[in-house]
Amino acid sequence: MKELHNNTIARLMAIVIVAGVAFINAGAQKTSVPAGRTDDATRRSAKAADVIKDIMGAPDKGIPTDLLRGAEAVVVCPEVLKAAFGVGGQRGQCVVSRRTGNGWSAPVFYNMSGGSFGAQIGGEKADFVMLIMNKGGLNGLLEDKFEIGGEAGVTAGPVGRKVSASTNATLDAGILSYSHSEGAFIGAALKGVAITPDNDLNEAYYGKKAKELLGGGEMQTVPAEVRVLPDALSRYSKG
Repeated sequence: MKELHNNTIARLMAIVIVAGVAFINAGAQKTSVPAGRTDDATRRSAKAADVIKDIMGAPDKGIPTDLLRGAEAVVVCPEVLKAAFGVGGQRGQCVVSRRTGNGWSAPVFYNMSGGSFGAQIGGEKADFVMLIMNKGGLNGLLEDKFEIGGEAGVTAGPVGRKVSASTNATLDAGILSYSHSEGAFIGAALKGVAITPDNDLNEAYYGKKAKELLGGGEMQTVPAEVRVLPDALSRYSKG
């Protein structure tokens, strides 16, 4: 009887050890990020945060705080080349953060292609910021391809810290867009631009696609490497 008892305990211990090893391996697989992908996520988040800091740091020329505070999400596309909007469709890179109950979400990675941004924007490259002002615009980002100026109405956003957020253009627009180039910051209505998820990076870094990240449950914590963008948005949307 004693031998049977000891064998039973041994079997139970073996089961516990095997289950523990499997759990540890599963956790390691979930959190493992391919080489270089953490650097990509960190770099893109930092560039997007720099754009927000540059724009909002300009005296009386930034995005109205009320608008930033009321946005459902913010799309930041740093250093987009003008040539990227011509024939050939080279792609710019964008980062999206949505408003949550705790501030702003972890950055989600997207690409930009197509369209034009007009001769009023000087320089060979420009930064773009889009404020997604309603749930319809936010839902558009959950699609495989979100066409700005197509099914999504877009308006050049007003500039100036004290500009009223209750203007008709603001109330009617689903998306407010801005450009920053050669030190100039203006509202600029993008036309024919497509925003598509960069799920190669999203899945490599988070283990999830953009739709899951923006449309699913909130992350308990934002990874330290990419926290700079939501921190910048929190800072400037407080007023």
